[in-house]
Amino acid sequence: MKIKRLWFKDDHLYIESDEGKTYSQSLLWYHHLREATDEERLDYTVSTLGIHWRNLNEDVSFESFEYDDAEPSPMQRFFLTHKEINVAEFARSMGMNPTLLRNYINGFKKPSKVQEQKIIDHIHKLGAEMLGA
Repeated sequence: MKIKRLWFKDDHLYIESDEGKTYSQSLLWYHHLREATDEERLDYTVSTLGIHWRNLNEDVSFESFEYDDAEPSPMQRFFLTHKEINVAEFARSMGMNPTLLRNYINGFKKPSKVQEQKIIDHIHKLGAEMLGA
């Protein structure tokens, strides 16, 4: 794939291919790129495999633009936007392996609907506890 144009809007990275097709991805997957300045975002190189931001140590493969789950699920979005939550301790508090939860959050593994609902229910349970309900 060759890039004709690359731009950022809201929390997304967009590219237009030389064939005129537009692709996008959520910046929630790319913390350094999400927090970067406009100037830092414009300092990239393109290879046959993807886009690289050397000063940010961030890479986005062309292949990743075509993933079925390029947009985070609500459960992933929660953890990706709340970095203050200790994922390991959250996982332990619900009896889950912390590495497995990290893999779910980062999209390396996909939880079953039942497993994802257990995670969401635990988020709600902790929220209710914090509210004193």
